[in-house]
Amino acid sequence: MKNNLVTLRKEAGYSQEKLAEVLGVSRQTIISIEKGRFDPSLPLAFSIARTFGRSIEEIFTPDDEVGVPN
Repeated sequence: MKNNLVTLRKEAGYSQEKLAEVLGVSRQTIISIEKGRFDPSLPLAFSIARTFGRSIEEIFTPDDEVGVPN
């Protein structure tokens, strides 16, 4: 899954460590999400979205849009 977490995090002035603290996860989790190696659980995705005042769809984009109507 693609995401724009790095951009949002930097715009908000968060370090990876601070964002991890706010979300209650490890810094390694933030790194893995940012690099696209780990897809967050739905509850974590909602927490990320709330933290940045965005919808999940504004932050995360599926790699493959198969089955999504045009």
